[in-house]
Amino acid sequence: MGARSRSPAIALLAVLSVATAGCERQAPATYVPGLGEIMAATQMRHTKLWFAGQAGNWPLASYELDELKEGFDDAVKFHPTHKEAPAPIAKLLPQMMSGPLGLMEDAISARDGGKFAAAFDAITGECNARHKAETFGVNVVTRPSANPYTNQNFEVPR
Repeated sequence: MGARSRSPAIALLAVLSVATAGCERQAPATYVPGLGEIMAATQMRHTKLWFAGQAGNWPLASYELDELKEGFDDAVKFHPTHKEAPAPIAKLLPQMMSGPLGLMEDAISARDGGKFAAAFDAITGECNARHKAETFGVNVVTRPSANPYTNQNFEVPR
């Protein structure tokens, strides 16, 4: 290949190297939900768990309990500490919630409405205790009094 035939190729390489010099590949930013977003979804699951249990829809209650646990896991994973919490969320949350969540698993497995209500109240109580421990005591969780999900039937499908 003569000098003349290499010139266009060299010129093209020079242009491409200059044009792409500032184009470093960066990984796309990963979305991390805020703690408030995770807790809002957790509140939704808490509500749906209540209505599923009240309807005796134990498969749905089991599903919502699993989703509730996933929300707690996400809070620990994405927000192991919080600026206003006196102790790490990653430590407090599992300590406080493992007992009540276990009670709920047992109640659902037994298909026992009385145990379910007691376990639900234990979960709710621990949520409120955690909120208070982490200076979020203004956020008080209760049993749902009305179903906000008018587009979902919580009864067992027939």
